[in-house]
Amino acid sequence: MNHTGELAALLTAIFWTITALSFEAASKSIGSLTVNLFRLIVGFCFLSIFVFFYRGVLLPLDASPHAWLYLTLSGLFGFVIGDLCLFQAFVVLGARISMLMMALSPPITALVGWLVLGETMTWKSLAGMIVTLSGIALVVLERKPGEENGDGKVKFHYPLWGILLGLGGAAGQSVGLILSKIGMQGYDTFASTQIRVITGIVGFAVLFTLLRNWKQAGRALRQRKPMMQLSLGAFFGPFLGVSFSLLAIKYADTGIASTIMAMVPVFIIPPSMILRKEKVSWKEVAGAVMAVSGVAVFFL
Repeated sequence: MNHTGELAALLTAIFWTITALSFEAASKSIGSLTVNLFRLIVGFCFLSIFVFFYRGVLLPLDASPHAWLYLTLSGLFGFVIGDLCLFQAFVVLGARISMLMMALSPPITALVGWLVLGETMTWKSLAGMIVTLSGIALVVLERKPGEENGDGKVKFHYPLWGILLGLGGAAGQSVGLILSKIGMQGYDTFASTQIRVITGIVGFAVLFTLLRNWKQAGRALRQRKPMMQLSLGAFFGPFLGVSFSLLAIKYADTGIASTIMAMVPVFIIPPSMILRKEKVSWKEVAGAVMAVSGVAVFFL
């Protein structure tokens, strides 16, 4: 049996783990907006060189108007809106908790399909959604001890602003994934990624112009360590990660691919503990495993 799609999904999860840690470090040094723009430019260079040797065409000029429309919209929602939220969440929450919030992407995808497209929501889908939400709630919520009778109020263990940013990142990825599936029908996976990345570059360039942040971008270019971290993240993210995610949903069932790619919250725990010296509680490990298990129940 050919497991090309499943293997691509597993590699995607590993790539996204590396890129999340790299972009967290770079974002804290030079800002999330700067990282978003430069990582897409660097990723596009990697991608274009590969596509030239792979297809013999440097740019996706052979794409149909249908592909350009939907992949451009996918890049807008996935890269510009979704990643703008996610990368700021890296700064507020850190990569580990931000990627845990991204486990909400598959349930959000199914919920949007149910509300907008009239797709069926089975009991397994509902059960998976509840398990995923419970796992995330276990990590981000805590009970505050009461002052008199011991009764406690539930509060957020992490900043609400960061949690909302993580939720925005998950929603952006969900919409982007659906639009990609529609747009790349019959078209090359890596060339499809080029169109999405081009949209992201244009979108962030417009934001930089409106916010007058080009001087900040120039200063960032002179900082060697953040730029090395950014380049590493760009290689494993916009180039390998995004391309292999599209390869995964092209050759495997979307649900199975999404489940495997959602393993990042679990994969990211060991390097966070070893490299970042983060203290990870049993509750956070259990919540991450529960969230990923919920995604598995949701689709399998």
